[in-house]
Amino acid sequence: MPSYIKAISAQQRLDSRGNPTVQVVLESDKGTFRSLVPSGASTGAHEAVELRDGDKSVYGGKGVTKAVGNVNNVIGPALIEKKFDLAKDLGKIDQFMRDLDGTPNKAKLGANAILGVSMAASRAGAAAQGVPLYEFLRKEAGVDANAPYVLPVPFFNVLNGGVHSGNTMAFQEIMLAPTGATSFAEALQFGAEAYHTLKTVISQKFGGPATGIGDEGGFAPPITKPEEAFDLLGEAVSQAGRTGKFQYAMDPASSEFFDSAKGTYDTGFKDKSPNVHSSQQMQNLYKSLVAKYPIALLEDPFAEDDWASWTAFTAATVGADTTIGGRPPPELVGDDLLVTNVERVKEAAEKKACNSMLLKINQIGTITEAIAAANLAFSYGWSVFVSHRSGETTDDFVADITVALNTGHLKSGAPARGERIAKYNRLMDIEDELKAAGKKSIYAGEHFSHPVKTVKQV
Repeated sequence: MPSYIKAISAQQRLDSRGNPTVQVVLESDKGTFRSLVPSGASTGAHEAVELRDGDKSVYGGKGVTKAVGNVNNVIGPALIEKKFDLAKDLGKIDQFMRDLDGTPNKAKLGANAILGVSMAASRAGAAAQGVPLYEFLRKEAGVDANAPYVLPVPFFNVLNGGVHSGNTMAFQEIMLAPTGATSFAEALQFGAEAYHTLKTVISQKFGGPATGIGDEGGFAPPITKPEEAFDLLGEAVSQAGRTGKFQYAMDPASSEFFDSAKGTYDTGFKDKSPNVHSSQQMQNLYKSLVAKYPIALLEDPFAEDDWASWTAFTAATVGADTTIGGRPPPELVGDDLLVTNVERVKEAAEKKACNSMLLKINQIGTITEAIAAANLAFSYGWSVFVSHRSGETTDDFVADITVALNTGHLKSGAPARGERIAKYNRLMDIEDELKAAGKKSIYAGEHFSHPVKTVKQV
């Protein structure tokens, strides 16, 4: 028997930065389903449009009452009238909302309004099928039913810089990845231990006040150079007794310090003391860091439209069938470059600009479009890296989509702050559920880029 939408409403709520966001509540015969929409600070120019009110006298212009009104007065009534079957029509629901909006970037109704409905409809669809959310999304994505379920490696953002913190380090995220763990629960344990040890290391080196945290729960000590950050990680991992259990990653978020007119990068942008680098100098910097430290993943090393630098660096690293300092080249992840958009992914593939896509559901604005982008990336032999946003909520949707797509890795901030921990706790719940049901599951570990392919080969 079909399961229809009985009611949809939206409300203005707050995200982890205290800024307004959209909550959607959808009712069906199977119950009531909620979603909370995340928001980014370091956003790509090609992302779907997050609709804000712009009234500076209320929440500094960041209110979302227009987006809320679009759910209540436009999207909701239209969807209810269409009588889509929630159990099987998520794609039709998402397409209907895109058509209703009528713009290429969801600027009319707002990607935050549309995504909230798409997320809630996914949950209602799972309930209509009588399965967990990850199972519903797995079927929606067409994942091989015989493939094992993959618990991802969590990439913990434990040191913050860029626009996520008040220190002078240009690079936005420095991450720890417990690839040497044997389960997700153990990975979370290793990460939490290293995080707490890192706090002690920072306090001893810079004093207690230096242990303040950035938007994603990572520490923001008074450091400027990435080498300082990686040295702190090495010391923390050693003191925690987990040497050899972690690899590192970084997200410079380089669009934030790129001068498009000159084609240069200024890593001194935060303290107004110019430290300008050419594209080749940035490439050399990244290579030197990868040669010195166990960096397994590099996200957004170049700006969102600096295609030439992306292509050149990819050719010289992952495309060169070589090692860097005796280590495999890092996975090269496009975030602002790709914005979870099929057309941008196609262009990147044609230009051989990267070999991994960052998946952020609010960059594109519907769940089925995010899945389509992921499947396209997989078709090119790429990996997919799932991500939260810096302005997060307690909604744990990204945990389920990570398992559903067998992506093998995700980032959701440090092992601290409720909106980050919600995702990690949900993943532990899923791991326990799969074990209890006797379903085959693996922890991605060092094979986080292509976990299912690796298992099949073994």
